[in-house]
Amino acid sequence: MPTEPGVYLWKDSDGNVIYVGKAKQLRARMRQYVNFQDSRAKIPLLVEQIDSFEYIVVENEHESLVLEKNLINQHSPFYNADFKDDKSYPFICITKGDVFPAIKYTREKHKRDSRYFGPFTDARAARRLIDIARRVVPLCAASCAEWRSMNRKLERAGYSGKGAKRDRNLPDASTLMEGCTACFDAHVGLGPGACSGSITEEEYAKNVSKIERFLSGNRQEFLEELTYEMEEAAASLDFERAARVRSRIETIGSQNEKQHAVSSKNLDADVIGIFREETVAGVHVFQIREGRILNSNEFILNKGSDVPDEDLLRNFLMRYYDATTSIPHEVILRALPEDADAMSEWLTEKLASVHGAKVRLLEPQRGERMELVKLAERNAKHTLMRYKVRTNYDDKRINQALAQLESALALDKPPMRIECFDISTLHGAYTVASMVVFTGGKPDKNQYRRFKIRAQLDEANDFLSMQEVMSRRYSKERMEDERFGSKPDLIILDGGKPQLTAALEMFDEMGIDDIPIVGLAKRDEELFVPWQDSGPIVLPGGSASLYLVKQVRDEAHRFAITFHRELRGKGMSASILDEVPGIGPVRKKALMRHFKSMKALRAATLDEIRDSGVLPAEVASDLHAVIQQYNAERDADIGGHA
Repeated sequence: MPTEPGVYLWKDSDGNVIYVGKAKQLRARMRQYVNFQDSRAKIPLLVEQIDSFEYIVVENEHESLVLEKNLINQHSPFYNADFKDDKSYPFICITKGDVFPAIKYTREKHKRDSRYFGPFTDARAARRLIDIARRVVPLCAASCAEWRSMNRKLERAGYSGKGAKRDRNLPDASTLMEGCTACFDAHVGLGPGACSGSITEEEYAKNVSKIERFLSGNRQEFLEELTYEMEEAAASLDFERAARVRSRIETIGSQNEKQHAVSSKNLDADVIGIFREETVAGVHVFQIREGRILNSNEFILNKGSDVPDEDLLRNFLMRYYDATTSIPHEVILRALPEDADAMSEWLTEKLASVHGAKVRLLEPQRGERMELVKLAERNAKHTLMRYKVRTNYDDKRINQALAQLESALALDKPPMRIECFDISTLHGAYTVASMVVFTGGKPDKNQYRRFKIRAQLDEANDFLSMQEVMSRRYSKERMEDERFGSKPDLIILDGGKPQLTAALEMFDEMGIDDIPIVGLAKRDEELFVPWQDSGPIVLPGGSASLYLVKQVRDEAHRFAITFHRELRGKGMSASILDEVPGIGPVRKKALMRHFKSMKALRAATLDEIRDSGVLPAEVASDLHAVIQQYNAERDADIGGHA
């Protein structure tokens, strides 16, 4: 392999391209795959399918970015993130290859002599914008029968569109159409009357230029031009034309009122928010022009296997900005892609500003732009939620996960009831255990249980704690207790092999051998099972089964931590306040009402405790002394374990 920049294509045994990537240095980057130095979860699956590869050398990183984008569009590789199901999105098109260009709604974007605006994810919004644009600037519609008839007549007479060669002796195309019947749109002011020769090619071209600026979001400059035109018409006593222009100004004004103003500045930016759950993600894009949200688009990304966040974002940017012609001056993101400079250069080239403006990719840390990113992410979450409800995504994925677990763990049936346990402690103090239950792959919170560990522990001992929980939960009395539900189909222990060994020893003592039980190691999400000596079971990265196991484990951990903190907070409160003579239940409540929390009370000065008016001066002094001693011991304990 060469050490030059370029693009590589991994192929399977059938010759299909399964992944396309780019590299500053091809040899080093491709080596990371075959040596498993790439930490992404999908890499082992990808490498297992690789049979051959191709590569293309380029001059620089910018060229490799553009080539990578084109090859992904061409091959749609499985391991590259993509839009959902290759769905086509609506565009607004100006047919600039015609003598009198028309505006139309379309889902195709392939004609080089047309200009496209979009993509839009709301078809109604795209059609509504076309109607508004034509009320502001009269333009022919491609759906108009008279416009199509006019095009055929002009073509037969030797006329051709912008940039094409035609006989110089031909007069303006409008002369050929003089005397023809005007279409309905021309009568109601939506069309300029090109079909009846009412407008010249030059005047019509000005309308096309105006509508392009309007669709690009340059409304303020456009309003200034219309205002000048209205004043000029009024000064010339052409009040009918002035009234028409004023009507267009009012149309733009009413449209601006509907658009949410998000910035006092003249912000020209796209704000992109992503919210993901494992292998599916929602994306929301706010198009902000002149400080207002001009349009918002939403997408679903669910093609690809366990794609890391940075790859997901980067591939979305490439696909989205390859499709759209609306390039902002800023792209605001939660995190920048690795090749942000190359992407900025590519977008600047697409913007092609006559003023030499550059496109910047920004990663704000605070302020207005950061708030916009958060807003976009909240909308992206709702985008994903709507998609999941619409497609019944969760139920399909849960069924898939249960079937995969049944197969991977060699169970007799799908684990319809899963019980998961976790231990939480602070150096042996306030040790608790949680039991969460998933029924049919979903949390069954009515079945959740929590246990205070009764064993006296001088230090953390998850082994003994787990044995105690197993003996209590699966005792004969508990198994017959309807409040604890039925016997589980699978037990998951958070902690891996040590916890599994502890539980199995207790089960041997209790004579239990008919409940499948596994230990889940945190580091690599490995499942240790008692019936396999060859090593742990590793569920495929990005699989539905792995997602379900992690969801169960995280819920057990959350439930245990919540209970542990609750006990620790009560214990801390009791240990401090109960040591002070003169503080009873009434004064305890009064202190909590005043200081709101034990944390605030521990941070209070002696004067602040006295000024609360809850305690006599002498009792307040005793409380402050006890708090100071407690804080000192706590700091020493934390420092010793750091």
